[in-house]
Amino acid sequence: MSDPDSEAGAELKELVAAGEDEGKRLDQWLAASLAPALSRSRVQALIRAGAVTADGAILMEPKAKVVPGRRYLLTLPEPEPPEPEGEAIALDILHEDSELIVINKPAGLVVHPGAGNWTGTLVNALIHHCGDTLSGIGGVKRPGIVHRLDRETSGVMVVAKTDRAHRALAEAFADHGRNGDLERAYVALVWGAPKRLSGKIDAPLGRDPKDRTQRAVVPAGRVDARQAITHYAVLSRYGPRKDDPVASLVECRLETGRTHQIRVHMAHVGHPLIGDPAYGRAYRTKANRLPQPLGDMVAAFPRQALHARLLAFRHPATGKIMRFEAPMPPDLAELVAKFAVL
Repeated sequence: MSDPDSEAGAELKELVAAGEDEGKRLDQWLAASLAPALSRSRVQALIRAGAVTADGAILMEPKAKVVPGRRYLLTLPEPEPPEPEGEAIALDILHEDSELIVINKPAGLVVHPGAGNWTGTLVNALIHHCGDTLSGIGGVKRPGIVHRLDRETSGVMVVAKTDRAHRALAEAFADHGRNGDLERAYVALVWGAPKRLSGKIDAPLGRDPKDRTQRAVVPAGRVDARQAITHYAVLSRYGPRKDDPVASLVECRLETGRTHQIRVHMAHVGHPLIGDPAYGRAYRTKANRLPQPLGDMVAAFPRQALHARLLAFRHPATGKIMRFEAPMPPDLAELVAKFAVL
C-alpha cells in the first residue's frame, strides 16, 4: 500500500510479512512482493541507502532475514527529471578555465537538483553560465560535481567542465588528500571550546537510526559505518571567562569527506555549531543567556555557522597546485564580531 502522509515527493510502500516469509532474505522478499515495479538490484540500493524500516528501525543489510508479523516500510524517492536546465543565477566566480570552475557558494544555494529542489540550484546556474564550454561529463553537457557543501554552508567549491577534469578531481577527493594534493579547511563558530587547542576527531559516521536524513557517530562494525576524521584547531575563544568560553571559532580540516562530517563531529565532542538546526537543537536555549543584542542575533541566525574558507588541489591539465580562499560571508562575520566583544 502507499502512504499519502509520506515525505513530499516520495512514495511509501508498506508490507507485513506473513508466516511463510520467515527466514527469507529481505531484498528477495521485497523484490518479489513489489515485482515488476522494482528489480532486486534497485531494492538492494534502496536498502543500503536507508530507505527500508521495520517497526521503525532502519534496516541496511539486504540479506537480513524477514520476520513474520513485522511491518516493513519502503520509501521510494521521487524520480529525478532526465536533465536539469540552465537558469540565470548569479555566481561568485573565483576562477574559470576550459577544464574547471571554482566558485564561492553562498549559504542557501542547493548544489544539485533533488526532491523539493528541482530548480534554482548550483547545477542549474552552471549549465546556464558555462553553456557550450561544457564539453560533457559521461557524454552529457553537464557540470561534474566532485564534492558538495550543505545547502546552508558557504564557501569554496570546484566543479569540473570536462571528463578529464572530472576523473582527476573525483580521484583526488576519493583519496581524501592523502597524497598531499588536496587541502580543505573550514571555519566553524561553535558553542564552548574544546579543552585542547588542537586535536583529531576520529569517529565513524553512519545514518542516524532515529532520522534517516541525518548522520550520527556509529560503531565501527555497523554495516553502514564509514571512517571519518576531522582535524581541528581553536582560532579564538569568546566570553568573559577564558577558562570557560561561551563560544569559539574553530578551523576544521577534513581527512575524509562524509556527509555532515564537521557538524556531527563537533556535536559529538560537545561543541555543536551555532545555528545548526539538526545537530545543535539541544543548545538553542543558550541564546537566552547571552547579552543583548547578541542573544537575539544568535536566536535568529538561520543556518549552521560553517564556511569552507580554503580549497587547494592539483589542476588536472597543468599539474599546478591551485589554491583558493574565500572570506567569511557578512552574516557569519558579523556574528563572530559580536562574540569577539563579549
